[in-house]
Amino acid sequence: MPTIYCVEDDNGIRELISCALRSGGYGVKAFPMAKPFYEELETSQPSLILLDIMLPNEDGLSVLSKLKADPKYKDIPVIMLSARGEEYDKLFGFEIGVDDYVVKPFSPKELMARIRAVMNRVNSAKKTEDVITYQGLVINFTAREVLIDGVKAQMTPKEYDLLFYMVRNRGIALTREKLISDVWGYDFFGDDRTLDTHIKLLRKSLGDYADKITTLRGVGYRFEKN
Repeated sequence: MPTIYCVEDDNGIRELISCALRSGGYGVKAFPMAKPFYEELETSQPSLILLDIMLPNEDGLSVLSKLKADPKYKDIPVIMLSARGEEYDKLFGFEIGVDDYVVKPFSPKELMARIRAVMNRVNSAKKTEDVITYQGLVINFTAREVLIDGVKAQMTPKEYDLLFYMVRNRGIALTREKLISDVWGYDFFGDDRTLDTHIKLLRKSLGDYADKITTLRGVGYRFEKN
């Protein structure tokens, strides 16, 4: 289920948007201001961000600028929400990299239609990224194949699952709990040692590229972007 983050300081609008998203089949996390939103981004990443322009302490355009300047977050699609419809705001937002701009008041149906349109564009673009290459490490999602300096790697099905998940979420700090729940499933009855063992095996399979997986002490692991 795609999860959408909504940063909106108006309680009523935030609740309205949250209800519309849940009814539309999306997961949702809502924040009244930028600070808790930034904190959540440190541990998980959404499929799309709804960002109000008029926020307390730090306005939405400033938040957008930071997101688009950070390699970890710059590819997350953003829809700006605002009661201000001035052309300058729209132009500035589009120049920074916003994907769409919705002026208040808006209907839940309009917002959902715009979200679906942006998500469709993003998903279409992602489908072209079936192969990711890091020097001699080639990861082919469609063929479910990994080449290391031209030689096909021999991995267990769970190693493939773990590697593909981490690569798709590269650059993100992934907690042990999230890795276990998303790769093994919520009905998994093992413990952290199972994850650590598979990480060890995966690093061995990656050979000279084992250092692409970074251990985050007390947190989990991260697959480096570069």
